[in-house]
Amino acid sequence: MSLDSAVQPPSIVQVAPLESSELDSPQPPIVIFLHGLGGSPENIAMNAVHPLRQNPAIGPGQVKWILPVAPTITVTGNMGRRMPAWFNIHIFDFPLTIPSPGEEDEATILPSIASIEALLTNIVDSGVDPSRIVLGGFSQGAAMTLLTGLTTSHKLAGLFVLSARLPLRHRFKSMASSHASAVPISWGHGTVDPLVPYKLGRVCADFLMIELGIPPAKPGSSSGLDFHAYEGLAHYIGDDELTDLASWLRNLFSL
Repeated sequence: MSLDSAVQPPSIVQVAPLESSELDSPQPPIVIFLHGLGGSPENIAMNAVHPLRQNPAIGPGQVKWILPVAPTITVTGNMGRRMPAWFNIHIFDFPLTIPSPGEEDEATILPSIASIEALLTNIVDSGVDPSRIVLGGFSQGAAMTLLTGLTTSHKLAGLFVLSARLPLRHRFKSMASSHASAVPISWGHGTVDPLVPYKLGRVCADFLMIELGIPPAKPGSSSGLDFHAYEGLAHYIGDDELTDLASWLRNLFSL
């Protein structure tokens, strides 16, 4: 899929519950999991979805997983190589301060927001209540989760972001939906992440709480923004993150 056609939903890989007879509900909640730069649905399935399906907190037959595929584009900051990416990155030295307009590649970011919004709309139009949908992602997929999940017209059940940063901070407040402050967010970040530094993740999370009014999560609650720091974790999905994510999903959907 080229970015010129990105207003169409991206192609997807679905990981359905193991057997329909195992379901406790005729319409299981849906989790959409966006892979990172250079990644794939297969990576996400192996490193995250299959371990989550084995976690007793949510179980194998409780959730339907949808794993979208990013378009293959040229990434300037990675020596101009072509790879699966939700948007182009000019440089990987991400600043803590808000980048000025033009420093981020809006020409590729905005169409990808539209493509994921189109996917959400297709799912909702098929009869799924938005309150049964969670959008999440890792790294660049986590960035797209924030960009789409907090601007979409659909009020989703929640968002989870792993190793995330928030692009377009210079204009994001004007992009956010009227219900953005009420969307629960689970945010996990490793303290030794060399690609998306921990400090940047913390700054972006604080930005959302200050500028959008998203409250910090209270202990035991699935509402608000719940920021988890994982000591010694680099730029990958850790076992402790998955354990916490499983608990968050269980509480969110009352599984």
